[in-house]
Amino acid sequence: MIGHAVETIGGLYALARLGLISRFRFRGAYWRWRLYTAFGQGTPASRVELVRAILRYGRWMHRMKRLA
Repeated sequence: MIGHAVETIGGLYALARLGLISRFRFRGAYWRWRLYTAFGQGTPASRVELVRAILRYGRWMHRMKRLA
């Protein structure tokens, strides 16, 4: 439970850092590519699913950074 919370906080930090690096251009080339590779031709049916997927990606980035 606590580990999940720590991963979520670390994931939010990683997402914020990625946002800064991409200058928050969410319609830019990187984010279009990221959405395409993550979801294929479409995005999730609901905004809740999209937010959950983004948080999972942030937690994954945090774990990969810790492993490096």
